[in-house]
Order: sequence, then C-alpha cells, then structure tokens
Amino acid sequence: MGRPTSTGRGRVAVVALTAVCLAYAPIAFTELWPYARPGAPAVGEWLLGRAVSPEFVADAVRDRMGPYGRSLVPLIVHSVLGGLLMLLGPVQLLSAVRRRIRLHRALGVVFAATVYVSMAGAAVYLVRTPPERAFSGAAFWIVLAVILVGTVGSVTFGTLAAYKGFPDLHQRWLLLCYGFLMTAPLLRIEWSLLPALYPGLSLQDVNRVAIMHLGALVSFGALLATRALDRRTSVPGLTGTWAPGPVMVLAHLAGAAGLAALVPAFLDQGTAGRRLLLAYLLPYAVVYAVLAARAAGARRAGNGWAREEWRLHLAALLLAPAFSAVMVPVLERAMGLDRATALTAAAGIGCGMLAYAAVTVVGLRVLAGRELLRRRAPQPPPPAPVPALGGAAATGEEGR
Repeated sequence: MGRPTSTGRGRVAVVALTAVCLAYAPIAFTELWPYARPGAPAVGEWLLGRAVSPEFVADAVRDRMGPYGRSLVPLIVHSVLGGLLMLLGPVQLLSAVRRRIRLHRALGVVFAATVYVSMAGAAVYLVRTPPERAFSGAAFWIVLAVILVGTVGSVTFGTLAAYKGFPDLHQRWLLLCYGFLMTAPLLRIEWSLLPALYPGLSLQDVNRVAIMHLGALVSFGALLATRALDRRTSVPGLTGTWAPGPVMVLAHLAGAAGLAALVPAFLDQGTAGRRLLLAYLLPYAVVYAVLAARAAGARRAGNGWAREEWRLHLAALLLAPAFSAVMVPVLERAMGLDRATALTAAAGIGCGMLAYAAVTVVGLRVLAGRELLRRRAPQPPPPAPVPALGGAAATGEEGR
C-alpha cells in the first residue's frame, strides 16, 4: 500500500521495532531452559538480574516453576517459536514496504504457520492450568487467553484477506497480529523498569500493572503503522461516515460512564488499586489525545478516509471502559472471581478487545464500499436469444 508517509519517523519506528525484536529473540529462545534444567543459562534472566536484582529473578523462577512445570514442553515450543516470530516480523514488514512480493508471500506462509503452532503451545498451557493457579493469577490468565485468541484471529483474517485479494485489510490484520505478539517483549521491558518505580514489587504484581495498558499500547502501535503505510485519502465506494457526530457523543458518554464505574472500584482497592488505576488511565489518556488530534487533523487536511479510520478507533477506545465495567460482574459470576481480580481482568482486556472490534468495523467499512460499487456498476445487456432449431423448422414448414 505504500511506504510510510513520514520517511524520517517511519525509519525510526522500523529501526526501533527491529532492535526490540532482535534483542528479544535470544531471550525467547533461552527463557525456559532453567525450568527444564535448573542452572541452565538464560539471556533474559541474566539481563533481568542486573537490571533489578538476582533475588527478584530467583523469586520469579521459584513462583513460575509450579505452573510452568505441568506444561513445560508446550511452553518451550511457544517460546522458541515466539523468538522466531520476532525475527520474521521485521523481515515481513520490510519485504512488504520494498514490494518484494514473492519473498513476502513465502515468508508469510511460514509466519502464519509459526503463529498457529506457537499459539497452540500457549493454549495447552492455558487449558492445563486453572486460572487461579496460573502465574500472576486468574486476571493474568484471562488476559493471556484473550491475547491468544486475538493473535490467532487476526492472523487468520489477515491470511483470508490476502487470499481474497484485499491487501489493505491484509495489512491491517497482520499489523494487529504482530502488535499482539509484541506484548511479550514489551512485558519484559516492564519487568526491568517498573521495579525501579515501585521498589519491592514482585514480578507477579508487575504483570498485573502491565496488563492494564499493554492491550491499548500494542493495538495503538498497530494503528499508527497502518496509517503510516496507507496514503489513500479515500477508498472505493466510501460515502458518508459510520462515526457521525451523534455516535461520537454517545461513545463519549458511554466512556465517561464506564470510567465512573471503574475509577471508584480501583480506588476502593487501596494502594494496589491506585497503582493499577494509574497504569490504566495514563496510557488511555495519551492514546485518546493522539486519536482525537489525528482525526481532527485529517478533517482539516480533507483526508476523508484517514478521518474515518481514526474516528472509528476513537469510538472503540471510548467504549472500552464501558465494556470493562460490564465485564466485571460477568467475570465474577462466570469464573467465580473475587471483585478485585474480576476488575483487573476486565480492565486488562477492554482496550485490546475493542481495538480488535475497530479493525473488524474498518474492514466491514471497506467491504461495504466495494459492494456498493459493484451494485452500481452498469450491468452488460443480456445476450440476444438464439432461436431454437425446432422453432425455425416449424416456421419453414408453415411458409411452404
């Protein structure tokens, strides 16, 4: 669909993404070695021990030994293939940008197959591990399950879009898929940084803080990449908007109502709740401000398609707190969770799930426009009827 609209920022983003992926790949390859053979070298543990402390790493290994031990082989498959995906991702992005179609298609098949096998390993772990016995608890288990479903769903829709000849939709779904995959290296970065902000915080608590915003950040990054690569000002058949003023007003009201329910619930949890609330609200506010500013900028520039996509994602972001507020009692009853755990899980999945819904709506928007064009296209006149031989013979007999 094109190269990034801002060459400088696009190059910086690609370099940063590539650096994170290349740095995380050896961590993923070796992360689970100590669980199979205690004392085995692991790059991630070595780095984390120096960034935080050896005691922090030792506690984390001890706490994960039980949950991981029941599904160690599937988790090793998941982790090693996850490292491979970190290497395939930048290659796929660069091959698409540089229009090396054959290489892109061949590696795309490898990428999709690797995603399926890697996520199958993660699924085995989740199925074998009861949520309450998972590392970092039920809330983290729920978020991992949602990320898994989102990753598999997005790579599936992206593959189908490529097969059906919709490169713009293919690009959107695969960027979202890779965004979900990037939760792994970004989580490791937070393992190194958050203990400095909150001394004494365990790795389990760091995970609970991280899930408050990882879904929002990775889907936001996927959207930024999508918009940088999509230079169109309109799409075929695009008329009107699916996010008019009244819809946006209602979305703002729903978002305010959702926040009004979530904020007091987190504050009631004391210090831990306030920490989780800050981790949720600060990234949420940043993403909201950027989406609103980009939508307004696209309107001023007369870029109807960019404005439509920004607004659809903004509406989804606004609905995320309302969705999370509704999900709290649902998770309490469906999974037997306590209020605090259900609240953490619901807030952790809200933004990611609504971003996935937004990409779906954008795809439907594109398909609806193309269907409208198909229906409006002039139909060729039907072919003239050919007289049957029997009819011609009968006419000849009457003439005689």
